Amino acid sequence: MDIAQHLAQTPLFEGLSSRLIAELSTILNDQTVGRGETIFAEGDPGLGFYIVVSGKVKIFKLSADGKEQILHIFEHREPFAEAAIFAGAPYPAYAMAMTKARLFFFSRTAFMELIRTKPDLAMNMMAALSRRLKKFTSMIEALSLKEVPGRLAAHLLLLSEQQGPDFKLDIAKNNLASLLGTIPETLSRIFAKMVKNGFIESSGKQIKILNLEALKDLASGSRRL
Repeated sequence: MDIAQHLAQTPLFEGLSSRLIAELSTILNDQTVGRGETIFAEGDPGLGFYIVVSGKVKIFKLSADGKEQILHIFEHREPFAEAAIFAGAPYPAYAMAMTKARLFFFSRTAFMELIRTKPDLAMNMMAALSRRLKKFTSMIEALSLKEVPGRLAAHLLLLSEQQGPDFKLDIAKNNLASLLGTIPETLSRIFAKMVKNGFIESSGKQIKILNLEALKDLASGSRRL
């Protein structure tokens, strides 16, 4: 699949003309980064944004004592750091490749030049940012209002919607703990309780949901573990 085809299938650029897709193809930088490689650090100049072509990228913050809090994990066709295009501010968090990853990088300077003459592109960007804001609002609500078992239940339900009731965790459990705002030891205890109560079967990263309604109740807060 060539670059133009990748871009045309990216939600950020859905509905754009083939001519505009071709123009976008000429201004991107096709990059490959290795697992564990830092893409940018918090405070680095916001020079542009990225689209994940393959692999996984995590966005995270570090506390004063070095504790990592994952904010989001991006995968195939998902953009990240696109707010840098409009804000022109430093990156507010770290980005690191969780696996070997192929990325398309769009510099702010080149993209803004194109967006000034292509209003359709600006509208697509606004829609994408609105969707991202909705996702972050849901995440903040989950972290602030739900207990950790409810957060985990909600995450497992999301994976089951995407992959079916018998699925594999998409990230390592230590990263999942960070994403859910807890520590690996606490997450392991919650998994063990879910297994003991017959909610799920768990073997390593392989999960099978046995009691869907119980997980839904746990995610909604109407049931405690």
